[in-house]
Amino acid sequence: MNLNERAEKAVTLKTTGGYNCSQAVTAAFADVTNLSEEQLKQISAGFCAGMGNMEATCGALIGAGMVAGLVTEGKGTLRLTRQIQESFNEKCGAIKCKDLKAMTNGKPLCPCEECVKNAVLICGEALGIA
Repeated sequence: MNLNERAEKAVTLKTTGGYNCSQAVTAAFADVTNLSEEQLKQISAGFCAGMGNMEATCGALIGAGMVAGLVTEGKGTLRLTRQIQESFNEKCGAIKCKDLKAMTNGKPLCPCEECVKNAVLICGEALGIA
């Protein structure tokens, strides 16, 4: 599966129900971790909607950080998650769910599906995953 297909899988998981933003991102990378898709879904369950209240970091971005930790086995993860966060902020315009969902001209700054897609693409690029 290439990176664009991985991103589309995550968006499909998010939009067809049953997966929140964080779960969709982590599940899209199940094949490159030592965990099953179901285990990743369970671990990331509480990290949606800015950790449940829209005031905190976007769940898709948190999911990308989780994947980075799993793939790197914790070695150099801080540097990579900082890189992922900075790229996400540049592409989406914010990192907090509250700010991403703020309405401008009747539309959110970055809809959830775009956050999920961007998180997967950015994470995959940072980790060198095709």
